[in-house]
Amino acid sequence: MSRDQALAAALERGLDLIEIVPQASPPVARIMSFDKYRYVREKEARKERLAQKSTGVKHVQISARAAQNDLLVKVRKLEEFLAEGHLVEIRLRLRGREKRNKEWAFQKMDEFMKMIPSEYKTVTSPKFGGFGITSQIVKK
Repeated sequence: MSRDQALAAALERGLDLIEIVPQASPPVARIMSFDKYRYVREKEARKERLAQKSTGVKHVQISARAAQNDLLVKVRKLEEFLAEGHLVEIRLRLRGREKRNKEWAFQKMDEFMKMIPSEYKTVTSPKFGGFGITSQIVKK
């Protein structure tokens, strides 16, 4: 259909002539409401943006009485998360009477943080609450 015929058909129906694929030969156009077309395009763009935001919070949970090698394994995993650009939440899990000795727990968390070789920025400083101490870090 020629361009003039398509425009006439669109005007007859009270709709718009929208060019869908301009690179095609001949270009592909559609008769529809421009508002509906714009709404559908925005909806698809929103869905794509949400799919891209998969770089969320990653969690690393450590125990206050964990052995040095176990902590090194956790540090390596944490390094991977930071390299991928994730926000990493470190949880120091405390059990039973360990919760009473907050100074000791904060010292353990500080020791673990010093084991991280790459540069990082602390988003939330270590806080006591719930089942232990949590802190969030991200790569500088």
